[in-house]
Amino acid sequence: MPRLIQTPETTYRVHFQDCDMLGHLNNARYLDYFLNAREDHTSEHYALNMGELAREQNAAWVITKHHISYLKPARQGAKVRILSQLIHFDNSNLVLEMQMRSEDGSRLLALLWSEMTYVTMPAGTRTDHANAMMDLLDEVDVDTIDYDPDGFDERVKQVRRELKNQRRNAGADE
Repeated sequence: MPRLIQTPETTYRVHFQDCDMLGHLNNARYLDYFLNAREDHTSEHYALNMGELAREQNAAWVITKHHISYLKPARQGAKVRILSQLIHFDNSNLVLEMQMRSEDGSRLLALLWSEMTYVTMPAGTRTDHANAMMDLLDEVDVDTIDYDPDGFDERVKQVRRELKNQRRNAGADE
């Protein structure tokens, strides 16, 4: 069986209705773009429909915290590349990292960490992931990222350095 893609990507166009008066993607809309991309990624690459999964298991992930860094504006009409990856999980929690980059992938526009907890419905009490889900999470977890709950700002710097080095190695202008 082929290995699952750990960091799927999707390209989106920034729509006029999602922008502020300066023609930049509205800060609140970044979350929509990120979460919609992750839903597309889980459906396309992992054959998971979050609504069906929640109904079948009477449990779902709820977001408990977001960390977001807005670095460069995503402008109206521009195409952006959104990457998502699981960078940490345990029995009942997970942390997703999502990056919005320029269309060519060379510049980081925004980075988001979403912390989620798996809860029963409708009570909303924390519950453990099923064994099959733990196996899937283990397979898609990007273990090359050293997750530290207090290391968000350092992670942003790290990704920016990596992209800068890639541009330099490719001979691109800074």
